Amino acid sequence: MIAFTDLTGLAGSAVAVAATTACLPGVARLRKERRIILMCAVAVVALFPFGALPLAAYLRGAIGDLSITSLVLLALAIARFVLAPAPAGEPIISCREPECEKDRQALLLLVVLAAAWLYPMALGVGLFDPYRAGYGSVWLVGALLLLALAACHRGRLLVASCIALPVLAWSVGWHESNNLWDYLLDPLLAIYAAGTVVKRGARRRIKHAPAST
Repeated sequence: MIAFTDLTGLAGSAVAVAATTACLPGVARLRKERRIILMCAVAVVALFPFGALPLAAYLRGAIGDLSITSLVLLALAIARFVLAPAPAGEPIISCREPECEKDRQALLLLVVLAAAWLYPMALGVGLFDPYRAGYGSVWLVGALLLLALAACHRGRLLVASCIALPVLAWSVGWHESNNLWDYLLDPLLAIYAAGTVVKRGARRRIKHAPAST
């Protein structure tokens, strides 16, 4: 019988495959009902066997289990695309409302800062390995709780959700990993977040640069 963590891992990969459908040419011009059918069909197809394993299993084998934070962003992107597709050239994982976009940018900046601290230290840069704290450190869970409360206080509900949901998933053993960091971050999310933050910073610098005479 397939393990629960395999089911959740395959489901996460299927969500990622479905989200890429939004990038296909012409899909945004489909009616809402057809976009819903297409997304569901792609997710189902990703779970059907191709050879020995489903397509989602091959993807999972290549990139591992996506963090809960990644899945939240992908799920929001799918929901947004189904309801109101992004204009051409606009990333699918974005928000049109100013406050929503500020919330997303705050989350991505937090991901970049956490990844820049976690991954080098976990690879041996420095004497402290923060990754070990993910195996059940009360201090880490407490710090995350305070951070989530601070995010709620400032109205950053996406940030708070992407802290609370990974902690909840970790507590029930949603993934194979029993390290909390793997529920909060993953390398692909860190790369995406870094690229987005750098791109946004470059745009702001160009926008505010003095015009040459």
